[in-house]
Amino acid sequence: MSRICELTGKSRQVGHNVSHANNKTKRVFLPNLQNVTLMSEKLDRSFKFRVSSHGLRSVEHNGGLDNWLLKTADDKLSARALKVKRELKKAAAAA
Repeated sequence: MSRICELTGKSRQVGHNVSHANNKTKRVFLPNLQNVTLMSEKLDRSFKFRVSSHGLRSVEHNGGLDNWLLKTADDKLSARALKVKRELKKAAAAA
């Protein structure tokens, strides 16, 4: 499974280990991913996502999963998150 946040699109970054002698070797910085269950208030369901800790704080800052999905661009979201976003739009159109 790739190490990409399903809500923010945050993925690995590449950099260098730098020694005291200024030798540089490649290394990767991985995002802090957590398996979390987030509740959708409008759909009255919970969804499991693999989210970075930064993404989790962003979701809470925006007022929950529903607000976050509706504000975020589609190209950042995973396929599962896009499916939930479509369900939210369908529920909003029906109401």
